[in-house]
Amino acid sequence: MWAYTVGFTVLPHVGGFLGWFINRKEIPVWYEKLKKPSWSPSRKIFPVAWTVLYTGMGYASYLIWNDLGGCSSKATVPLGLYGAQLALNWAWPFFFGARNLKMALIDILCLDCLAIGTICSWYRINKIAALLLVPYLGWLAMATCLTIRIWKDNPEQKTGKSE
Repeated sequence: MWAYTVGFTVLPHVGGFLGWFINRKEIPVWYEKLKKPSWSPSRKIFPVAWTVLYTGMGYASYLIWNDLGGCSSKATVPLGLYGAQLALNWAWPFFFGARNLKMALIDILCLDCLAIGTICSWYRINKIAALLLVPYLGWLAMATCLTIRIWKDNPEQKTGKSE
């Protein structure tokens, strides 16, 4: 059973790593030039925060999967919501890396809704699993506010790459 625990816990890191790998050279240079609010976290905080958050999310998804008896019909909605929000989570760096702030903003707003839906659906199944997502929701709130501010404060960047 430990293989399932490890697999579910590691899974969220896969997309996060892929997004970082693809954007690792482009985003640091471009991101530093953007107008950002004074409360914007240092770029160095992001990998630490996401490692902790992805680990909690992954383990929480294992708890839900385990409590619902694996891939049963009861797991369709709770794990479907989780999978959908995880897909949007993984997509955000690609929009941001492509300098498409409008799509990054749309993505994160949809992600917020799905993350809230995931927590609500999980709370009835396993309160600990739902609570493990609360720090993620807090980070998403900050990231959403940051994305909105970057989008508003950098109008020349709103439509995608500019030369």
